[in-house]
Amino acid sequence: MQFDHIEDLQQALARRNYIADRPLTTALFLALKLNKPLLLEGEAGVGKTEIAKTLTALLGTQLIRLQCYEGLDASTAIYEWNYPRQLLQIRLAETSAGQANSDIFTREFLIQRPLLQAIDASHTQAPVLLIDELDRADEEFEAFLLELLSDWQITIPELGTIKATHPPIVIITSNRTREVHDALKRRCLFHWVDYPTLDKELKILAARVPHINDTLARQIVLFVQELRRLDLFKIPGVAETIDWANALAVLNTTALTLETVDDTLGAILKYQDDLQQVRGDAVKAIMARVSAL
Repeated sequence: MQFDHIEDLQQALARRNYIADRPLTTALFLALKLNKPLLLEGEAGVGKTEIAKTLTALLGTQLIRLQCYEGLDASTAIYEWNYPRQLLQIRLAETSAGQANSDIFTREFLIQRPLLQAIDASHTQAPVLLIDELDRADEEFEAFLLELLSDWQITIPELGTIKATHPPIVIITSNRTREVHDALKRRCLFHWVDYPTLDKELKILAARVPHINDTLARQIVLFVQELRRLDLFKIPGVAETIDWANALAVLNTTALTLETVDDTLGAILKYQDDLQQVRGDAVKAIMARVSAL
């Protein structure tokens, strides 16, 4: 699917229930047109990962996801050799007096990990490569990405350089627990995904939880927006707003009450210190402000 205008992409995302403002849509549009990786930074739960999933569905292509973590290395992210098969091939070559092929560094023995899968020549169209939460990986890991993001290729010493026929659409996310290196940023377009405005979050909730009434939806969004003003250990993101709305819908809630909020706070706050801070007077104060708005 091709998009000739930013508005076309924005409307297509909305049809997939992803509400993107114009700056985010513009960044994504340029990433598609320029074939550049898009680095999305922002707090957890604001929709960074979801944009890659939505784009995959929109384009009807394959999603290849690399979930980053501390200690992630090349053998997990790029490739490794199938050592048991290689040993078996060596023994076969020894027992067959050299009649069997003794070359153990061929594609037959290569195990492709996400980054190598993303540039595999077998793709008939560009896949979406999601490199999720890059900031969780060690800084040294970013060096493995530079060749891929610059030239859409990976060099394997035993095989040579493998280059993509259809370069992947790359979405990189970071929660900014550490800074991503400048060398990687230079290869990407950048966009900061902030918490949504009141109107945008109402649109998101209407798209994702359409079965709740407008009054409850507005109360939920106003309450969560007020929570984000507090000094919490983990501020609730859009994902928590959606979870809370679904939970309240299951309970057949039509309007927020102090009792309902107190019973369901665990859907939006995930740390005991935050729960203790909010319960009681804070909930009453927020409910009073929500009722007045």
